[in-house]
Amino acid sequence: MGFEQIIILSVLAFAFIALAFDVWSPDAVLVTALAIATASGVISLEEAFLGFGNTTLVALGSLYVVGTGLRESGALDQASEFILGKKTRSVQRILLRLCPSVSVYSAFLNNTPIVAMGIPAIRSWAKKKNIPASKLLMPLSYAAILGGMCTLIGTSTNLITHGLLQSHGFEGFSFFELAWVGVPCAISGLIYLVFVSPKLTPARRDIRYQEELKRKLLVELEITDGAEVIGKEVGEAGLTVFPGFYLSRINRNEQEIAPVPENEKLRAGDHLFYAAEGGIAAKKPNLTGYPGLRLAFQPPRTIRRDEKDRELHQVVVKEGSRLVGATVGEAKLLERFGAAVTGVRRKGERIDEPLGEFVLHPGDVLLLDTGRGFRGAYEGTEDFFLTSEAGGEVPGDVSEIKEERPGGKDLYISIAVLVGIIGLVAFGFMHIALAGVLGVAVLLAFNVIEAGEARQSIDWTVLIVIGSALGLGRAMEVSGTSVIIGQGLVDLTSIYGPRTVLAGVVIVTVILTELITNNGAVALMFPIALSIAETQGLAARPLFIGITLAASMSLLTPIGYQTNLMVYGPGNYKFTDFFKVGFPLQLVLWAVVIILVPVFWPM
Repeated sequence: MGFEQIIILSVLAFAFIALAFDVWSPDAVLVTALAIATASGVISLEEAFLGFGNTTLVALGSLYVVGTGLRESGALDQASEFILGKKTRSVQRILLRLCPSVSVYSAFLNNTPIVAMGIPAIRSWAKKKNIPASKLLMPLSYAAILGGMCTLIGTSTNLITHGLLQSHGFEGFSFFELAWVGVPCAISGLIYLVFVSPKLTPARRDIRYQEELKRKLLVELEITDGAEVIGKEVGEAGLTVFPGFYLSRINRNEQEIAPVPENEKLRAGDHLFYAAEGGIAAKKPNLTGYPGLRLAFQPPRTIRRDEKDRELHQVVVKEGSRLVGATVGEAKLLERFGAAVTGVRRKGERIDEPLGEFVLHPGDVLLLDTGRGFRGAYEGTEDFFLTSEAGGEVPGDVSEIKEERPGGKDLYISIAVLVGIIGLVAFGFMHIALAGVLGVAVLLAFNVIEAGEARQSIDWTVLIVIGSALGLGRAMEVSGTSVIIGQGLVDLTSIYGPRTVLAGVVIVTVILTELITNNGAVALMFPIALSIAETQGLAARPLFIGITLAASMSLLTPIGYQTNLMVYGPGNYKFTDFFKVGFPLQLVLWAVVIILVPVFWPM
């Protein structure tokens, strides 16, 4: 093993460890890994960053914008209402309507906006029907993943392999080529989701309900006129904590301040809310030495709210968000978004500690008290996914406030653009990147979306991950590292024939997907699959099909795929719930791929 190969293997080990332990976001880890590989001289600067000029990134970016056009025009809203219906009450029946429909939409649209629109609609519907949303949200994510396996534009991994095939002199995927195996995978998966998953998914209360129960346990103190603490900062007045209690939030003129900065100056009439350590207030705070403070409410208390001015929302922190790594206090959500953080949940558990110093991670759910119109103003933000409907959520009731989407001309144009892109690519008239860019131009020309909205709709983190992973894949090729890894896989599996080689490649890809994202996995596995095909005299295309489909099978953890992360908090799931529901489905999909790929693409 030479110096260059040792360098690349070390860089890959660094990347895997950093991603597995959530040291940095995936884009930061992979860009750093690529920079190290380039600085070591293994690959030239031009080759290293050639991936950022790949047409796949142009195609994917344009499809993000098209998806936003469909959302803004109201197309996805109407689709959600049609799918959920008004009469269905059985979990199995709603899954029978929901999952196939989502898979069909996901075959032609980026699945992120589909799931983003589906979460608030499902939560609202489930509340009306008194059905746990946790029974529906994980199947929503999995159905979107299954649909993405069926067409060229179904998911970014398909486009990455398509671009790599063309750059290596192979014929790219036709629009429906993956459907030969993708559709059987989707059908098998949908049968599992409809008839088996209801027995495995947990039945848990919506997190908003649990949060309101916790809020009833808050102790409320009022600062009366003439109190000594008026004009003092919270920390200076010594009101951050009492023995057995910590300051959760301040209510001032019907607006909440949370978390409370230590330099926040107190005013007469402020209501201070204290949470008991451990969540249960067995006694009241000792107010001796604090003249002017009076006990306003002791648990249990009634939650009152001015519904005309305030909304309750929940959001999920995105991968690559500016909030990641910051404390709740440093995030300054009150200044940035006019939102007070009234609660945080991680891995299905409520955080019962002072929130100001709590460090945020991707997937954390923030419960926010906001002004009116919050969803409309921040639906497209790069910092979090909104998982509550327009108008927010009112304790004990279902909000009937609906956000108005344009409909009409915008709706028809956005649908026509999507159909046009599909037609141009499916019949071979135009490259997917060019068709996508022209589609975006049409949306801009007819004012379906603004240029600023188009720019914000693109997930730049995903594009950076793809560009960096393509560069690392190229470094593996030029250093010969892909040959070493491929030979190791062959030594383990070839004794049992080509099908077991395919099985080994598929399983390794699935493992990498959970560690370094689906896009990184397919970019790194492509040179390995190519090396195996060349050294063993096997047809390369079956291996490329295998890694492409396997990279989309992120079903075992909530962090391996963006849609899983999106439903993780709103569904009140635990980390292990995904393995419990996803592993049997993973086995089914593995079997379908390993059996059918050699049938349609002989090895």
